Amino acid sequence: MSWFLDHLDDVTTRTGQHVYLAGIPLVLGLLIALPLGWLARRNKAFYAPITAGFGLLYTIPSLALFVLLPPIIHRQILDPVNVLVAMTLYTVALLVRTVADGLGAVPDHVQQAATAMGYGRVKRFFAVELPLAVPVISAGLRVAAVSNVSIVSVAAIIGIPQLGLFFTDGFNRDFYDPIVVGIIACVVLALAFDVVIIVLTRLFTPWLRATGGRA
Repeated sequence: MSWFLDHLDDVTTRTGQHVYLAGIPLVLGLLIALPLGWLARRNKAFYAPITAGFGLLYTIPSLALFVLLPPIIHRQILDPVNVLVAMTLYTVALLVRTVADGLGAVPDHVQQAATAMGYGRVKRFFAVELPLAVPVISAGLRVAAVSNVSIVSVAAIIGIPQLGLFFTDGFNRDFYDPIVVGIIACVVLALAFDVVIIVLTRLFTPWLRATGGRA
């Protein structure tokens, strides 16, 4: 406890860096996964190649990706952009199938009713299909958020500043206080991300509150 209080400013700074590295890729990954998921659901021939292909990105070890990305995107090894790109790829890998399956769960009769009411393809997607898919997409986003908070810590091995530096610092000095503080901070951060996503989901799905969770 005394180590935490003595290093409160450092913990706050590292937490902010961790939020940036784990949170921005969630937004970017979702924006990229939405059109890919829509395309996979729109054309059955694309579903397997897109969902399986992007899903394979998640099998790439994070440390290897952090090391391989800098020369590919022409960045220095310590540039945080490398982590942002890597985490965005992991987020896309987790969300493409979720988005496709969420859109696929929208009942056909609902889509047909929207079309009969004069909704074009774009308007129907944003006004009907996407809102109804929000609960499924939200579930995938919660998994991606927890995953991002965990994986970002690995970037401490190559020197990217965030909460993971507490792990390497504690390990190098054989001193457990910073490791324990880092673990607790990561857990709290993951819970905070989860709460934010749940709140946003409730805001975007007011009908679920009215029906007690029944779509």
